[in-house]
Amino acid sequence: MNDLTSLLGIDVPIVLAPFGPWEEVELAAAVCNAGGLGSLGTALRSAKELQEQWRRLRDLTDRPFAINHTGRPLDREAFEATLDAQPAVISFHMGIPAELIALAHDRGIRWIQAVGDLDGAERALEAGADVLVAQGSEAGGNAGWISTLVLVPAVVDLAGSTPVVAAGGIADGRGLAAALALGAQGASLGTRFLATTEMTIAREWKDRIVAAHAQDTVKVPHSELVMPPFTLPQVGAAFAPRVLRTPLTDRLETDPAGVDPAALAQQVREEVGAGRGQDLLPFTGQSAELVHDIVPAAELVARLIADCRNALDRARLVYGLGIP
Repeated sequence: MNDLTSLLGIDVPIVLAPFGPWEEVELAAAVCNAGGLGSLGTALRSAKELQEQWRRLRDLTDRPFAINHTGRPLDREAFEATLDAQPAVISFHMGIPAELIALAHDRGIRWIQAVGDLDGAERALEAGADVLVAQGSEAGGNAGWISTLVLVPAVVDLAGSTPVVAAGGIADGRGLAAALALGAQGASLGTRFLATTEMTIAREWKDRIVAAHAQDTVKVPHSELVMPPFTLPQVGAAFAPRVLRTPLTDRLETDPAGVDPAALAQQVREEVGAGRGQDLLPFTGQSAELVHDIVPAAELVARLIADCRNALDRARLVYGLGIP
């Protein structure tokens, strides 16, 4: 146990990253039941749809979980529904809404804020965030521009007693051990959990993750042409999505003027809303390099913890052999 696990009421310092509009109820439940913090995204879904997801999740687990919101865009109705549902945690990225943090705290809900630089971390602390996720540029989905290895210790130094969770480029127990060595109290994993049996993305996407190298993932140029707009002020360099390369990302890179934003944005919304999108914007981080199989989430959590312990034991052994 550490400050993070005690604060969130979980057993192991592992957080499932939220996957926006993609269905992850069974995955979140499996992570919760394995002792971590499961998460559900809210993007592009109505409050009614989300309430049904939350009901299903509570049928599958009695453990704490997080509901995620973003500033790209912020859905006020969905956020109000989240407050009424009173999850243990609300997580947030792409905006630091101090007034919403206060509303969550009024309901006894903890707040996890993802940040991509020190300016964001400082503002999140001032706004009252209970936990910071220091998300490096290696991460899939929407992330910043500073590497995890640099960002995490810098945020830890700034955060003081506020727990920090590392994210970006972490896919195995060695990554979790490294995060702990940098001063974080846990790790948030997304790409690694996409390649689990419970996650409902297309098998093609999972297989591409297993086969991918780090350089097969790219930051999407001109993503504003097809992604939802930011509706909250952004701090520092705006988060940008990282995905596996597709014909769409190639078009956005080589011929952005030839893209019809309205038509493509609608196509992306429809495909993603239907649980697909693997041929358009398959969010995936550089940690795909380290993903070699598709396994049940409970097995993955147990593997992460065991491999983390082994990595820390090896580090102690090396230190004991005379490395100063």
